[in-house]
Amino acid sequence: MNNIKNQFSISDFENLSGIKAHTIRMWEKRYNLFNPIRHGNNERLYDLDDLRKILNIGFLQQNGLKISKIVALGNLEIPRKVNEIITEKGKFHEAINQFKISMFSFDQELFNSTYQKLISQLSFREIFHEIFIPFLELIGLLWQSGTIVPAHEHFISQLIENKLHLNIEKVQGHPKRKDRTFVLFLPQNEMHNLGILFVQYEILLKGFHCLYLGSNIPVDDLKILQKIYNPIVFISQFTVAPAVEEIENFINKIQTEILRKNEDEFWIIGKKSQEVLKLHITQSLSTFKNVGELVKKV
Repeated sequence: MNNIKNQFSISDFENLSGIKAHTIRMWEKRYNLFNPIRHGNNERLYDLDDLRKILNIGFLQQNGLKISKIVALGNLEIPRKVNEIITEKGKFHEAINQFKISMFSFDQELFNSTYQKLISQLSFREIFHEIFIPFLELIGLLWQSGTIVPAHEHFISQLIENKLHLNIEKVQGHPKRKDRTFVLFLPQNEMHNLGILFVQYEILLKGFHCLYLGSNIPVDDLKILQKIYNPIVFISQFTVAPAVEEIENFINKIQTEILRKNEDEFWIIGKKSQEVLKLHITQSLSTFKNVGELVKKV
């Protein structure tokens, strides 16, 4: 697969490990930690084994070991020492590292085995909040910095989405609370759905009736639901869409043509939800910085 990334620049290492490039260069020179390939312009290029090593070194440093002691352990003992000192917090850190490796090597088996270890000890809610959310935020930063390509993001996002669908199916059933219905949808051209899928999971877990309509939903189509359910809390995610210049028109249409006064509400999560705060909004519209903040209001 030509999208598999098996060579990494020193800036990739810095982005992935949080260890500054100049520190990595110093360690390389002083301790002979790595033997990178030199590119034509003398740029250092590292492989997947080097990536595993720098992630382990970063983990050990965060747990109080000095670089001189880490180096003294040797290549075989470093991963063993990581396993020895893993605490609950460490398990989260180590799981994220394993998911990073899975993403770069397109290793579905590694992703699933890491997930199975987690689910044997933690609830799905804990895994999503403590591991998947920080990991997805990291993916966004890695994409912005050019460390990963869309194929990496799509591969790992699809694996996470599969786990979401699996757990949503487990909690679906007859709703116990029927005082309101939640209708979830993505606006046209919005591609990111993991946050809204987890919102669906949380709402179902709380016993409410919840419908997920998917992506590219025209606003006018929401009127159909009002013939069946009352009241409705509409929830959407604004990450890449609508475009900034289109948000005001979108919100105005929702407020004037969709929401029934003193009955329906519209809740929004995602990066672009903060753009809504610049507009004149009614009490029926709420924005949330993240999924956790929204779920608290359910």
